[in-house]
Amino acid sequence: MKTKLVLLYGGKSAEHEISLQTAFSVINALSFDKFEVKPIYITNDGDWVQGPALTQKMDFVEQLRFEQRDGLKLTQDKDTASHGLAISPASIREDGDAEQLVVFPLLHGPNGEDGTVQGLLEVLNLPYVGAGVLASAAAMDKIVMKMVFADAGIPQVADVSVRAIDWQEKQTEMIAKVEAELVYPVFVKPANLGSSVGISKATDRESLIVAMVEALRYDRRIVVEQGVVAREIEVAVLGNDTPECSVAGEIIPKGEVAVFYDYKAKYQDNDTVMAIPAELDAGIYEQLVDYAKRAFLGLDCSGLVRADFFVTKDNQIFLNEVNTMPGFTPFSMYPLLWQESGLPYADLIIKLVELAKERHTAKNSLKYTLED
Repeated sequence: MKTKLVLLYGGKSAEHEISLQTAFSVINALSFDKFEVKPIYITNDGDWVQGPALTQKMDFVEQLRFEQRDGLKLTQDKDTASHGLAISPASIREDGDAEQLVVFPLLHGPNGEDGTVQGLLEVLNLPYVGAGVLASAAAMDKIVMKMVFADAGIPQVADVSVRAIDWQEKQTEMIAKVEAELVYPVFVKPANLGSSVGISKATDRESLIVAMVEALRYDRRIVVEQGVVAREIEVAVLGNDTPECSVAGEIIPKGEVAVFYDYKAKYQDNDTVMAIPAELDAGIYEQLVDYAKRAFLGLDCSGLVRADFFVTKDNQIFLNEVNTMPGFTPFSMYPLLWQESGLPYADLIIKLVELAKERHTAKNSLKYTLED
């Protein structure tokens, strides 16, 4: 029996376009002999539009931008009294065996990767690929994530967190705090965004102020991190309660070592190369795997995670962050790491669907009522 795979993509997020690329890649990798594919496009305004069932590969990413006229709009009109989602298990399941349905949230960033959509799917009791509510929310919030890593004994670079209200009311004090605890260069990041959106490198007070203002355009809380001269090494994690790790890969910026692997470099300029597997000194890979698994289990992740590390010249290791829905095109680091580890892209998708079913079955075996 085919699995009905519901793809959620787009989203009310700065990473909307990245999500479309991800959905396009997944659709074109799927076997339509194994899956019935139902696309649900979430517009930039947050409307959910269910497109027609897909029975073949797509030619263009733009074909995924369904409008209300193209399919069933799953959100109520904005001029009605209620703005809630007109969505239910029935609206997604329709006919067929509910046990064979899995939702794949191909969403990056806030309103998708941060636990909000995961919470909706939990309430609807629908199986879905990837991390649950807690892990999604904690991994998206860099401030909370760092607290979990610290508790798990995972080394990180020094940082200072700043709220928007503190920046507005005590800017001089906030600058002094950053300069007292860190040394330039530093990196300024929104607490709740991925794909390097809103992240800037600051080399002095003037560029720090510019970077702070830029980051606060995207979030009300930001993190200023100590810059380090280090290699960027990434490890892919796959599983539920007993996760496994891929080989390690390295992000190598072209040109100067100091070039930052930002959004533009990642998605527009092709100004980076990936070395898979990464060349590491003896024992370093094993330590990366240990930290990646500690982070995965500490956040209570499931399905997939990409753990991003800094490794210095003298082999100091710092965990930068984890991504619960990493870039997922065939040319993204996460799938490439598994490709090199012996798990091709199409098989990786199948494995993730299996893990989603496994976790959902385990969850539904729990008791939610008291017994006499």
